[in-house]
Formats: sequence, structure tokens, C-alpha cells
Amino acid sequence: RTVAKTPITAFGKESKTFPPGLFRIMLPLSLMRAAVNSPLLVELKGGDTYNGRLVSCDAWMNMNLKDVICTSKDGERFWKLEGCYIRGSAVKYLRLLPTTLDKAAQEEQQQQKQYQPRGGGRGRGRGRGRGG
Repeated sequence: RTVAKTPITAFGKESKTFPPGLFRIMLPLSLMRAAVNSPLLVELKGGDTYNGRLVSCDAWMNMNLKDVICTSKDGERFWKLEGCYIRGSAVKYLRLLPTTLDKAAQEEQQQQKQYQPRGGGRGRGRGRGRGG
């Protein structure tokens, strides 16, 4: 079976061609869950930045950080915080460690293995009865 190559474009210009599936679409929440207990940089829409270790996040990307250094919008003032809560709707930008992407991909593969059907997918199945 041959795999067709799909052109990857950036800003309307065609670049090299890569095989499909090379760049997987990864949901931000799965990346955030994989980034728990790792360093994280968060930039807010207001311009302030928070560097800290991610403690937890929820479905709305609200997050708790610990050991945080907050930098003002102008970059002249700094605050060291023991912990802080950031509302997900205020987040403009997140920077994660590169290893987090690999960790998220591994977790996704493990979840796919857990949810694979056991049967062959044909026939009436085994031990299910006749319906009714």
C-alpha cells in the first residue's frame, strides 16, 4: 500500500511534502494533562507572564501553578508566588517542554489500546444472545 504525500503549507507558500500523520493533531487539553508536574510558561491576554510548575487543569483550561514567578507586562516587575490560579479564558499563550508532546502521544496510544474491541467485528458475537 502506498501513502500519498500531502503538502504542508505555511502562510500560503508550499514547502516540503511530508507523509500524512507525521504531524498529529493534539488537543490542548491532552497536552495540558500530560504536562502536570512539569514547568510551564503562561502568557495572559493582558500581557503578564507566569512561569511555574503545573499542578492541575480542568476542561476549561483553568490551571493551578506552584512555585510561580510572575512578570509584569512591561517586564520590569517580578513577583515570586507560592501558588496561583489562572482562568483558562485569560490565557493567550502556553509554552510546554518538548518532551511533553512525546508523553502526550504515549498516553494517547495507551488509551487507544485500552478501548480496542476484543471481537473480530463480524457475526453475531459470542455469548450475546439473540436480541429481542
